[in-house]
Amino acid sequence: MTNATIHGQTRILGLDPGLRRTGWGVVVSEGARLRWVAHGVVTPPESAPLSERLLWLLDKVGEVCATHGCDEAAIEEVFVNVNPSSTLKLGHARAAVMLAPARAGLSVAEYSPNLIKKAVVGAGHADKTQIAFMVKRLLPAAGDVTADAADALAVAITHAQLRKRALLARSAA
Repeated sequence: MTNATIHGQTRILGLDPGLRRTGWGVVVSEGARLRWVAHGVVTPPESAPLSERLLWLLDKVGEVCATHGCDEAAIEEVFVNVNPSSTLKLGHARAAVMLAPARAGLSVAEYSPNLIKKAVVGAGHADKTQIAFMVKRLLPAAGDVTADAADALAVAITHAQLRKRALLARSAA
């Protein structure tokens, strides 16, 4: 049984994928309340071949899922860089990060960067400083958070908000 089944709350893992640094954040959503659980950054060895870095991401994000008993996951969609090679590598990292919660049996929602910024800050073109500020306001127990972890927590917050709206719409129908 998941946390959602037992306690009426849902543990959400937010993920901000990157080949050098992948931010992660776990929140608990219970009704209209959000509670911070944990956050961090996974940093694969930069000198390792691409395949080993991807495996590292898969394994470490899988450990986060297991350690924190996550019920659902959400990930930021990839955006297109000017450099096609960088975009492709980010896509590889995103796939590895997305597979970890899927392997653990979690559903994985995807959100665009602009939707995440709008949900957390109120503006679709907010910068990282604004995101970190709002994450700190919404989840004060998280303390100071690095940009990558703040982005991941913003993904989790977005999922909690949109998930709640979808549940309310279904119950009203």
